Amino acid sequence: MNKPKNTLGKVYLVGAGPGAADLITVRGAKLLEQADIVFHDALVEPEMLALCPQATLVPVGKRCGKLSSAQQFINKRLVDAARKYQTVVRLKGGDPMLFGRADEELKSLKDAGIEVEVVPGITAALAAAASIGQSLTLRGISRSVAFVTLAQALESAGESKPLVNPTADTLVYYMGRKDAARIAQQLIEHSPNHGVDTPVQILEAVSTPRERQWSSTLSELAAGKADQWFDISSPALIMVGDALRESKVDQSQNAVESKSKVA
Repeated sequence: MNKPKNTLGKVYLVGAGPGAADLITVRGAKLLEQADIVFHDALVEPEMLALCPQATLVPVGKRCGKLSSAQQFINKRLVDAARKYQTVVRLKGGDPMLFGRADEELKSLKDAGIEVEVVPGITAALAAAASIGQSLTLRGISRSVAFVTLAQALESAGESKPLVNPTADTLVYYMGRKDAARIAQQLIEHSPNHGVDTPVQILEAVSTPRERQWSSTLSELAAGKADQWFDISSPALIMVGDALRESKVDQSQNAVESKSKVA
């Protein structure tokens, strides 16, 4: 509904979670039900948008290699919407505060005197770990995790580069598909914690019916073995680290199951 005259609406930066509509938080789902207008990322699933049939839907997503909305334009539209509507939702994939450029939107809204609230969401790395049943941390093996992105806004200049000598035990690369082989090669050459046989798990479209998994090692990734596997229409997450190695318990169980099947 339109807001009362001479008042400003409120903007909510809501985390949509990793993909599945039922993995949004209860607070996020309630806000979608109340929203007058929803500005949503390109990666938000149609089932998620079905939670707000009453709202005006505005796609403002950024997809690599495709026409997208410039961040400054998104900022302006949010400010304009708050001057017209009572409840404005900016729906972001994953968590708004992780690789979501929320800081720019928050600043623009606060500078305009508009009230804003952040509603966190489940980031893709946590959903991916749950999906494969392997923790990103492991006692005695992985005591640190780093979330990394090489993606840059189209309006940014310069070439992105993988981190040289990353120090975390487990590394999770967001939006790293086109740099996958280069990431692996650089880790092999420069990281003391990640050798050629370090496990790699790649997941696409985590938590959705389209989810796929590629499981191998850094040497295979560096050789470009995953290049043809990727689906460019799906978001991909690259996870690297010894914590992702199949445990001896799991291997023993798999061996028992294999023998019983043969028998």
